[in-house]
Amino acid sequence: MTDSTYTSAYDRRLKMVEDVLTGRTEIGKDAREVAAQVLRALDHIPERVR
Repeated sequence: MTDSTYTSAYDRRLKMVEDVLTGRTEIGKDAREVAAQVLRALDHIPERVR
């Protein structure tokens, strides 16, 4: 039996942005906070503009 854990779409998006930030910048431990701010900003862009 496999033990699966639920991961929300937001958490997957947050992890993806966090990985990009840590891989391409020297942000370090603050990457998760910055990733959350980036996602918050992206979520406020109207769909027709995206």
